[in-house]
Amino acid sequence: MRRAGGVDRARIWAGVEIGKEHHHCVVINSDGERLLSRRVLNDETALLELITDVLALDEDVLWAVDLNHGGAALLIGPLLSHEQPMVYITGLTVHRASASYRGEGKTDAKDAFVIADQARMRRDLGLLRPGDEIAVDLRTLTGRRTDLMCDRTRLVNRLRAQLLEIVPALERELELTSKGPVVLLTGYQTPAAIRRSGAKRMETWLRNRKVRSAAALARTAVEAQHTALPGEKLAAVMVVRLAKGVMAVDEGIAEVDALIEAQFREHRHAEVIVSLPGMGKQLGAVFLAATGGDMDAFDSADRLAGLAGLAPDPRDSGRVSGNLRRPRRFHRGLLNAMYLSALSSLRSCPASKAYFARKRAEGKGHKQVLLALARRRINVLWAVIRDGACYQATPAVTAAA
Repeated sequence: MRRAGGVDRARIWAGVEIGKEHHHCVVINSDGERLLSRRVLNDETALLELITDVLALDEDVLWAVDLNHGGAALLIGPLLSHEQPMVYITGLTVHRASASYRGEGKTDAKDAFVIADQARMRRDLGLLRPGDEIAVDLRTLTGRRTDLMCDRTRLVNRLRAQLLEIVPALERELELTSKGPVVLLTGYQTPAAIRRSGAKRMETWLRNRKVRSAAALARTAVEAQHTALPGEKLAAVMVVRLAKGVMAVDEGIAEVDALIEAQFREHRHAEVIVSLPGMGKQLGAVFLAATGGDMDAFDSADRLAGLAGLAPDPRDSGRVSGNLRRPRRFHRGLLNAMYLSALSSLRSCPASKAYFARKRAEGKGHKQVLLALARRRINVLWAVIRDGACYQATPAVTAAA
């Protein structure tokens, strides 16, 4: 196995501008001189040849890429198998840095050089760690779940718009984020059909399909509207199709949820993560997917909080000091997971309840306090995973009599 370099001891730097069909690689030395500049096909054989040629220049090399997924996967895989260190520099960073280099033109070769040169000069770049196998699987599954949830939202919005054309009163009364109203619309759509069925028959129909609160839902539908509107026949057909589409997406979400839970249970940190109140299997899976399941990638809780967007950046100028704002680059899925876990912990965690009450008494806003609570909890989560110990609430100290 060839000896791999590192961020601090690299002697050459290979910057790769990632493309869908082709990449461009530029290799520079410590003086910024180009040792290699090549356009390479995004093909396994071509990429392996590129790696061999770069290592022939010097084995102490640091690779830098401007994309860490998608089209970069076929390059990242062989680099990992060759134990080559990599850093990730965002496309926005490359774009901004390019303005400080000579020439206003933009080419793949220039971008690759900028990527390599930034990797050479900067010492704040952490090594790219794709994560363990389970974390990678969870990244795929949680991404798929997000897509399905977005599909469901779009279908529900279309369903609401269609209902508004023929039964606006029913659209107003039904909560289409729940299963029951969606099931109802697969069988009943128009005021005339609802009246012909009647509340009792509709209630029985809903109960047979395991809908909760069937009686109340049937009564709401019957009382909603009696006037027939133009175009309701065709619109009713579209409502059925949309409602069935929502139910199909719900089945897909349930299947993915089961896969996420099964994969999450297999991870070595699963028990530790769920021991923190408010961190269930779904939110824990998002946490593992975002972090790679390896706390060695974060030398401190502050670094992890920065990834989640919970470590504010200073924005001081002149006489203005103490001005903080959320960083522009952070993992929105991780922030959402930590926010929701903080909200959930208020139901079962005395420490979270006490912190929330204290901050609210100080005049802080609801959202502001939840973000602050999420920041504290990410410190705890980082520590318990680092120590491999489940979270234990600190018992209350009783004052001596």
